[in-house]
Amino acid sequence: MMLIITSSTLAWSQNDPAIVDVPPGDSLTAIVDSAVVVSKAMSKKALKTIMIDSARIAKSTKPKRDWTTWRPDPKRSLWLALVIPGAGQIYNRKYWKLPIFYGGFIGCIYAMSWNNMMYKSYSQAYVDIMDSDPGTQSYNKFMHLGQQITESNKARWTGIFKSRKDKYRRWRDMSLFVMIGVYALSVIDAYVDAELSEFDISNDLSMKVKPTIMNNGTTSFNPIESSSIGVQCKLNF
Repeated sequence: MMLIITSSTLAWSQNDPAIVDVPPGDSLTAIVDSAVVVSKAMSKKALKTIMIDSARIAKSTKPKRDWTTWRPDPKRSLWLALVIPGAGQIYNRKYWKLPIFYGGFIGCIYAMSWNNMMYKSYSQAYVDIMDSDPGTQSYNKFMHLGQQITESNKARWTGIFKSRKDKYRRWRDMSLFVMIGVYALSVIDAYVDAELSEFDISNDLSMKVKPTIMNNGTTSFNPIESSSIGVQCKLNF
């Protein structure tokens, strides 16, 4: 019996470096202790193998999502659209709407940047034409070839620079408001699109409009006087 246990211990020691071989000449207690160590190592290995197999089975038996029956969550779509513009459309799987909204954002940003640049240029020209410093003449870049500002036309050019400065400032502010509108529209579109994903659009949903003859409630025996022509609307759902 002692020889069998010792050989088993030596066999397990060769396969597992964590188990120490039992030196020759040890007592029966040492052999029993070695057998207990082997038993614990086997239990740990078996438990680890069972856990790995269970994880593989759970992963392999996990059902795949059926995208044909999937419906978006309106609240999640709303929050995604609020945090990241266009994320609601991506979540709703309406990718064709992304160029529309992102094109609107890019156009508004470009318009706002360009109008802001022109506003600063005309603002500086207006400030330069109002002062008496000959070294500040940034308005000359807006003058046509051969034209100069003199005392006779200074008032007219001052009005031109002021009006253009105010015009580009309004257009810059309008570009900002339009961009906010595009953002709000993208949020509303994402939420409404998710809400209408459950809307019934099957063949059973239909509306028919056709002319009809209705009784107008009179007691006349003449069918022409007691009837009237109307329109009947029939809705099936």
